[in-house]
Amino acid sequence: MVIRDALTLVAWREQGGPGTAPIEHETDRSLVRVAYCIEGEVDLELSCTPRFEYGSGSAVWEGGDLGEARAENGGIELALNTGLNLELGQGTITGSLKLKKGQTAFCSLNWGEGIASRPRSAPEAAERVDATQKIWREWLLHGRFPDHPWRIHLQRSALVLKGLTYAPSGALLAAATTSLPETPGGERNWDYRFSWIRDSTFALWSLHSLGFDEEAKAFMKFVRERAMETDGDLQIMYGIGGEHDLTEHTLDRLSGYEGAKPVRTGNGAYDQKQNDVWGALLDSIYVNRLALKPAEPSAELRALVRGLVEDAIAAWPHPDQGIWEARGDPKHYVSSKLMIWVAVDRGARMAEEVGNEDLAERWERTASEIKAEIIEKGCRDGIFRQHYETDALDASVLLMPLVRFLPPDDERIRATVLAVRDQLDDGGMILRYVTHETDDGLHGKEGTFLICSFWMVAALSEIGESDAARKLCERLLGLAGELDLFAEELEAESGRHLGNFPQAFTHLALINAVSHVIADERRTARAGAPTAVFTEMRESPELQGSTE
Repeated sequence: MVIRDALTLVAWREQGGPGTAPIEHETDRSLVRVAYCIEGEVDLELSCTPRFEYGSGSAVWEGGDLGEARAENGGIELALNTGLNLELGQGTITGSLKLKKGQTAFCSLNWGEGIASRPRSAPEAAERVDATQKIWREWLLHGRFPDHPWRIHLQRSALVLKGLTYAPSGALLAAATTSLPETPGGERNWDYRFSWIRDSTFALWSLHSLGFDEEAKAFMKFVRERAMETDGDLQIMYGIGGEHDLTEHTLDRLSGYEGAKPVRTGNGAYDQKQNDVWGALLDSIYVNRLALKPAEPSAELRALVRGLVEDAIAAWPHPDQGIWEARGDPKHYVSSKLMIWVAVDRGARMAEEVGNEDLAERWERTASEIKAEIIEKGCRDGIFRQHYETDALDASVLLMPLVRFLPPDDERIRATVLAVRDQLDDGGMILRYVTHETDDGLHGKEGTFLICSFWMVAALSEIGESDAARKLCERLLGLAGELDLFAEELEAESGRHLGNFPQAFTHLALINAVSHVIADERRTARAGAPTAVFTEMRESPELQGSTE
């Protein structure tokens, strides 16, 4: 038997004209599953046991005749349609059917407006799944991908980013899940169903580089609106509709994956001070302008950029919780100071672009002062450290060559990349830091961070270690599993994925890493390997001077 299922989409159509999206589609609020018997006979069983309010409420089913039933709790209604004979139970509904060769069965779970238009037959259900598959494939055709064996990984990552996008607002979710543990049975269980400003610069580069300008513009609009509504006083993350209050709660009645507790909703880090947020936003604005080459920036955008840069400068002297949202005492994290430098540097570039020479010069001087401080206080023995008061290493400093803080051939950059590779190694993968050296306010170990390993690929490529970069990238891509999806972390010894899933940040770093390796191969091919043939990726020389 072959089973296909999909969260189905409808209203597919091409659209043209300036300022309009090239494609339009929307959900029909339906989860459709189709089973087809290809050989012999199969005893098929169906069980549907929906839970409401994070497990506190069960379904009250009605109907069941002719394969149709409805469940309701707290004003939320679900409808189940199927060709199976149904039996109602306490909070659950079941069905069974014997399928013979060539026969098809289906079920469809609908909610909200999708109830009225739900599929009522196996052919209709199969048509919905086929149409949805076509929509996704047609969407991929709007991208620009290299002619390379790793093309499929870039396409899959693009699909992940699109799937994690909340279309009404343009927000990009960090992940689709909450509380999947970073350590089996441990306490590092977070809710990632929100949109992080930090993701914006990586998302914008990735989407533009693959040719998905409309999705990039939608996310940029979401991010800019969040900045404008608070006059630049940014949170590090927001709800997918732009919500500000993400108060964290624990659901003590629930036991998480393999018994991990607590199960959380909301995220207590939302009101932390993380000073990298200005760099992420300003670099995303900068990347967006380089990619789209829009007209003269509006007075509103100029005022926003100026306010963000000044806020970044004001935050410069102060410690924060860092990129990893540590729940210990604030520190002068090098990665945070780095992104403050990015904010001021990109602001200076944009000021120069619009002819504001005085402002550009003032911000350039400040950026130089920030750079000098980072080098003086954050670099010891030629290696950049986690924060100003420690010799501990942190994988976040791998961003230095990617944001062009120093040239990739600078000996301090090279030494830092190699030190992180050697000292934060766990079975060939990269830890974000050593937990017993870092006050993150939590207990227990964690897996290797996949984003850090993909950053390592890009950083190795930057410093000229192209063979090592390719080998690590090849190993990482081989760990994706049958679905070609990545979680947040990986248990190096087993290859087991840990943390929330699928993780946008990981797939963003994958796009970056694979693009670096392919660019290395292209340069080698141009230097005298005529058998290698590549289709040019969408590539701007100017973008290479920004976050990659």
